[in-house]
Amino acid sequence: MATTPALRTLPSIQAPTGSTANPYGLQALWEQGDWVARTTLVILVIMSLASWYVLLTKLAAQSRMGGQGKHANQRFWAADTVRQGAETLQSGSPYRFIAESALEATRKHDGLIGQVDLNTWVTQSIERAVSTVHSRTQEGLAVLATVGSTAPFVGLFGTVWGIYNALVKIGASGQASIDKVAGPVGEALIMTAIGLAVAVPAVLGYNWLVRRNKVAMDTVRAFGSDLHTVLLAAGAKRDAAAMPAVA
Repeated sequence: MATTPALRTLPSIQAPTGSTANPYGLQALWEQGDWVARTTLVILVIMSLASWYVLLTKLAAQSRMGGQGKHANQRFWAADTVRQGAETLQSGSPYRFIAESALEATRKHDGLIGQVDLNTWVTQSIERAVSTVHSRTQEGLAVLATVGSTAPFVGLFGTVWGIYNALVKIGASGQASIDKVAGPVGEALIMTAIGLAVAVPAVLGYNWLVRRNKVAMDTVRAFGSDLHTVLLAAGAKRDAAAMPAVA
């Protein structure tokens, strides 16, 4: 009678407990990377925070400027005089700044300045005030332009450094196994992705803010042009009233 062979005991398969951390993620990049990789990552984070700060603050400033423009169109032109209209405008408003600059030009028209025609002097004063407002609207945009143009290259530097580390490990181990190069290559790819993630919002935000600034400045220039016309008309009335009546 044949004997039944003994059954072999199979090893029990245990389900993995817990979750293992991604060896090629951001945490591994920070923990395993050298000081060059960490410095590059910190620079990209700082550039991203700076670009988002400028983007949000400029959007808030542009929204506030748009509200000030609507307020000026509703209240300023309903006043009896330019002085009364300027006092109805909000403090810190660019429209009030332009109105007060124009009024100051009409008051200080003596001495050497008195040799210049009043029309030319008022025109130059309003143009200088509009240029000052335009310069203020451009503040911070250089940060977005700088981040948008340099962040990809900073990320590319991190990529090159990661590939360099991969080659060093290959040379030190003498074999190009996947476990030797996966970490540095993954680090390089992450740096490239972060560089693009920082640059793209900065470029899009820059173009968007420039467009919104152009629309806002068109309203400001129109206000300055209308104010110039009103001041010249008021000056002509005063000159006509001061002329003696002809018998």
